[in-house]
Amino acid sequence: MNSTPLSLAPEQRARRAALLNYFSLFSSFSTLICCALPSVLVLLGMGTAVASLLSAAPWLVSLSRHKIWTFSVAGILIAASFVMTYVVAPRLQRGEVCAADDPTTCGEVSKLSRVVLWSSALIWSGGFFVAYLLAPMLEYMDK
Repeated sequence: MNSTPLSLAPEQRARRAALLNYFSLFSSFSTLICCALPSVLVLLGMGTAVASLLSAAPWLVSLSRHKIWTFSVAGILIAASFVMTYVVAPRLQRGEVCAADDPTTCGEVSKLSRVVLWSSALIWSGGFFVAYLLAPMLEYMDK
């Protein structure tokens, strides 16, 4: 069986799209935790909270050392999820048959996937702002 999106059954395509949305949500949370949250806590004068967070979860140091990769992978996953949700899925859903006993199932799943997708995009945007744009803006305003 060919594994291209067109040859998959509708439930497999929906599962693949939902999985992509949840991966993008997970990766956007990782950008928030590794890079944005410590910066905001330090900005608010809570450096000891950052120190205790890093002692409880030392793997965050590795994530923050590779924040370019972390943000890049998360951004690619979110972009791919947007393409899948708003470009590919509507083309594939034209022939999709929902459950006969509940015809709103396809709409509900799609709505939940969109909420997860937009949530992950907002989280990623907030993390990107704090990790890359906030410090230069504060330096510029300080001059």
